[in-house]
Amino acid sequence: MLDKLEAIQERFYYLEERLSDPSIVSDQKLYAKTNKDYSNLKEVVEVYKEYKELLGNIETAQEMLAEDDPDMKEMAKEELNELNPKKEALEEQLKVLLIPKDPEDEKDVIVEIRSGTGGDEASIFAGDLYKMYSRFFDRQGWKTEVLNITEGTAGGYSKLVLEVSGNNVFGRLKFESGAHRVQRVPKTESQGRVHTSAATVVVMPKLEMEDVNIVKSDLKVDTFRSSGAGGQHVNKTESGVRFTHLPTGTVAESTDGRSQTQNREIALQRLYQKVYDKQREAHDSKVAAARKSLVGSGDRSGKIRTYNYPQNRVTDHRINLTLYSLDKIVEGAIDEILEALQVAENAEKMKAGTEV
Repeated sequence: MLDKLEAIQERFYYLEERLSDPSIVSDQKLYAKTNKDYSNLKEVVEVYKEYKELLGNIETAQEMLAEDDPDMKEMAKEELNELNPKKEALEEQLKVLLIPKDPEDEKDVIVEIRSGTGGDEASIFAGDLYKMYSRFFDRQGWKTEVLNITEGTAGGYSKLVLEVSGNNVFGRLKFESGAHRVQRVPKTESQGRVHTSAATVVVMPKLEMEDVNIVKSDLKVDTFRSSGAGGQHVNKTESGVRFTHLPTGTVAESTDGRSQTQNREIALQRLYQKVYDKQREAHDSKVAAARKSLVGSGDRSGKIRTYNYPQNRVTDHRINLTLYSLDKIVEGAIDEILEALQVAENAEKMKAGTEV
């Protein structure tokens, strides 16, 4: 572990130097990437510095323990009793920080909230979830934009889609996908009976469409004689141009222009559009597959979390966490739940790492 931490620290100092390099500073895109890499290493380097200092103090105390002076020995024992638990705590913290991060954690997200089973009450609950998340987003300093909204017939929403952008958004929200269940007396209930309804939440990392990057060596170019209207010039000259994009097998051609140069430009534009459309189709399929895997059935039985209003209780069923602070949670104080889920995931990753 120490070798790995030393390498990280060296990388951190290297990036720190790069950030003052004029060639990096003048390139906005490269500077932003370098600064992001630097920031990602900062926490682990700071903890490692603290850990090394602590190791030095422990070594000094152990040397004192070897002295003949009884008072010095007693002081050394007291100091070691204080330092060793700190050492263990920092080692655990470093182990967590060294867990490989999901590259998608840094991405912005698309959040979708839909009413599930429960009729009008499910739509009202979907609205309550939206308010809860909105307050949490505000606390994080994240930006939100509503992309699609369908209101419920008695209030709330039957469907709501929004984009959330900021720092480490997916990393914080990725555990929220699934069915959320509510137990409470609906406003429409005259008998005071507790009803159970559900809403589904889907959190997907925003997949950016990359620019179409076509390499010339991947293109096969054919010219041919045009047919049809256009007179003798069209029939005698190989003005038609056909491009084949070898990696995808995409073909585009043009005989619309009066010259081969014009047709090359037209055919190339058509090829770019076709490759882009294929890329977009693959992107949309990936999004649809991700949503299908995350949303679940929307049924109450498939819940990940229950919000029980009569008992002021929230239970996350995946980690058996129960908190009696529903009133604060619906106001956006979901940090404790998210942190507990992150700890559970880290524990699983560490366990998987030791088993390999």
